[in-house]
Amino acid sequence: MAKKRPNILKLATKISLECLSYTGVTYNDPEYKILEPIVDDDMCAVMMHMRLEKNYTPEDVAKRAKKDVAFVAEQLKKLQDVGVLRVRIIDGVTHYFYPIWVPGIMEGILAVREQGDKYPVLGECFEEYTRRRLGFVIPMLNEGKTGMMLMRVMPVMSAIESDKRTASYDEVATLIENAKAISVGACSCRRARRLMGEGCGHLEDDICMYLNDDAINFSQMGEHRLISKEEAYEVLKRAEDNGLVHEINQAQGFDNVTAICNCCGCSCFALRISSYFRSSNAIRSNYLPRVDKDKCVACGLCVEHCQTNALRLGQKHCINDSTISDAYDTNVSIPWDKNTYNVDYRTNRTNVMESGTSPCKANCPAHIPVQGYIKLASQGRYREALELIKRENPFPAVCGRICYKACEDTCTRGDIDDPVAIDDIKKFIAEQDLNSDNRYVPEMLNMTNVPFTEKIAIIGAGPAGLSCAYYLKIKGYPVTVFEKEKKLGGMMTLGIPSFRLEKNVVEAEIDILREMGVEFKTGVEVGRDVTLAELREQGYKAFYLGIGASKGTTLNVPGADLGNVFCGLDFLRDINQGKKPKVGKTVAVIGGGNVAIDVARSAVRLGADTTIIYRRSSEEMPAAAEEIKEAEAEGVKFMYLAAPAEIIGDKKVKELKLEKMVLGACDLQGRCTPVPTGEFETIPVTAVISAVGQKIDLGGLSEGSKLKLGKDNTVDVDPETYQTAEPDVFAGGDVVTGPYFAIDAIAAGKEGAVSIHRFVHEGQSLVFGRDRRDYKAMDTKSVAIPVGGFDTAPRQSCDCKADDAAKKEFCDTRGILTEEQMKKETERCLGCGAVVVNEDLCIGCGICTTKCKFDAIHLEKVTDNVSKGYHRTLMTAATNAPRVAKKIIEKKILKK
Repeated sequence: MAKKRPNILKLATKISLECLSYTGVTYNDPEYKILEPIVDDDMCAVMMHMRLEKNYTPEDVAKRAKKDVAFVAEQLKKLQDVGVLRVRIIDGVTHYFYPIWVPGIMEGILAVREQGDKYPVLGECFEEYTRRRLGFVIPMLNEGKTGMMLMRVMPVMSAIESDKRTASYDEVATLIENAKAISVGACSCRRARRLMGEGCGHLEDDICMYLNDDAINFSQMGEHRLISKEEAYEVLKRAEDNGLVHEINQAQGFDNVTAICNCCGCSCFALRISSYFRSSNAIRSNYLPRVDKDKCVACGLCVEHCQTNALRLGQKHCINDSTISDAYDTNVSIPWDKNTYNVDYRTNRTNVMESGTSPCKANCPAHIPVQGYIKLASQGRYREALELIKRENPFPAVCGRICYKACEDTCTRGDIDDPVAIDDIKKFIAEQDLNSDNRYVPEMLNMTNVPFTEKIAIIGAGPAGLSCAYYLKIKGYPVTVFEKEKKLGGMMTLGIPSFRLEKNVVEAEIDILREMGVEFKTGVEVGRDVTLAELREQGYKAFYLGIGASKGTTLNVPGADLGNVFCGLDFLRDINQGKKPKVGKTVAVIGGGNVAIDVARSAVRLGADTTIIYRRSSEEMPAAAEEIKEAEAEGVKFMYLAAPAEIIGDKKVKELKLEKMVLGACDLQGRCTPVPTGEFETIPVTAVISAVGQKIDLGGLSEGSKLKLGKDNTVDVDPETYQTAEPDVFAGGDVVTGPYFAIDAIAAGKEGAVSIHRFVHEGQSLVFGRDRRDYKAMDTKSVAIPVGGFDTAPRQSCDCKADDAAKKEFCDTRGILTEEQMKKETERCLGCGAVVVNEDLCIGCGICTTKCKFDAIHLEKVTDNVSKGYHRTLMTAATNAPRVAKKIIEKKILKK
């Protein structure tokens, strides 16, 4: 432990007394600990002769200290360089002064990157001081005037420009236009979080601005750069694009604001006044948001960008269940009390009201804003609809053809007649882009608008890997995808037959990644051709394993090695590469999943009479009901409660011996175990195709690594962050879950990108401030739809070729809705969801208004307060303080 320094303790006490924040300073307090590493004895001795906010030339201090001017000037410059002192230019002469602790000295100290990196304790002191001081002051300010804290939120200009009641002190533009100098540099709060190892993924650099003398001061220190007013507006726009809140330092009143911070709720020490201390009133702007629920479509963009979790998705229809009280209550006020502090606000954020929201968004694995893109499509805004989809799913054209439609399975409309044809609407939207000469290519979006240099390697070009690459590239990372096959797309290309998913559709989706700048290396198997260790040596900072379950499972019965006994995945791979396996006239397909259906339908197209043999009943068959129906329509037969016992033949298969099964005990999911009966039958066949399972083939990828493997060779990951036991390796999709659906892999890819972005930057946590995506569907049975309150048109369907023609072709013969049909179908949406505002948490920033595509949320001016300065704030606090706290202020602070 460092030697105790009484002179530094005395200096810290002096500053606290002058700041009117003294409640006792010890060697264990942050006021002491933040000065001790960076202020030497000479600096301390000189500063003891200065007073808070007083301007001094070196000559002034030398006279007071009775020291040599040159010596004093040297110490003052050193104090400025470490961020304790600042300078003001008065009549061309440099004067030194020091501000209050926060906002002031501590931000200045943290602004110096080199000393923060050397002494991480500085970040801890900043965090501890602000938390402790807020805990003391908040009970006094909670019932005071709006926006009386030292920091205050400013609404985005676009949200208030049409409000006639807007005053100059409501406008951040007033500060920029009146500024004589502006600088931009790092955020001290986010830097402190990084030093603590608790960064939230919002990086610190080039985002917060100082004004006037402070701008000159920090530019002289080399920690900020001076910018023009035009550049300042660009910084504000960049902040808004990334969902950051404008906040000002109003310690000296609005006319003397020295800083415009662009803050995130997951790291900013001031914004936690709302999230942690539940006293948003103290920092709120003069505005609050109002939601027009007739226009709101619960897309969730405002919710996801709300920095204080004040917005959540709820529902807009009347509720039959009287126990549900929060469904569309816009101002449920909880009495303020210390016991209601949300200490874990950085990890317990939720997007949805307790009663749930629209089931389409909640039940989609990627949580695509279905209601939103349906509304945009209904208005003919197809490109915007596509952009909205691609925020969560880069491959809408693919998923519009192969998705298992969890959204439709739970659609509220399905309780009335038929669910909305969500997938067909998505397919129509995607088709407009596929056929466009000017396709949508997302722009890079990060907080500095400068690409990152950290190289990322994606292993596997299936839906998980490609999704991860897509979202990392949007962030600005150099991404390389390694794929062992010659073709990209994984199972989308080699595992799904073209009559369900044309390969040119997959290729067209991947083309967008190429245009974005993603690099692809095909025919390269990581673990064989190059190792992870070698890729690390090449400068790759993180890896994402997106390899699929591409290895088929063979039958474990006698005769499985005979000719014309195929593995289902190998069979489909040959089909997708243009080959036509010779299967003969009678094919038995073993299995009951979607792969079995694909194999059977492919065999039909090769001219075979095909039967699927499944060991359980039809009710338990895992294949999608729609695909079973399509297979039946094409002539595929089904034999249930039968399992292969032996494959009989001479070099080639001739017969298949089957054992009849009965259903035994059921598991917790209600799936019953097939039990052999000892009864057999034999059927003639010319080929047997096994589609009973898929395996993960890691090859040499895991050799020499710390990867932990689970059941069926899957890779173990953290369920929230997707990080493996190898810290720089993340994984998702089939390699983690086993064989599953494309949309689930796509969602996992995006979450992997979130984690990798955080991982490659020092001090960033993988969990703090993370959107946990915990969407909850409302109970559609409790929704009351008014009679005549919805369009009664029947569900629209696409034109398809007749089944007898379709089963002869490997191309996709399913049609696409016409524009007229699509418009009719969008009108069938009941619009279940809407945004709910919790005014107890809202800070009136207006970021929500910049994200809404539907003009459904606006700011309304509800107060008209402007800060007069720090001491005025403390007097306000004293006036509003409880009796005991009031005495503390009067005796220990105001009378000092």
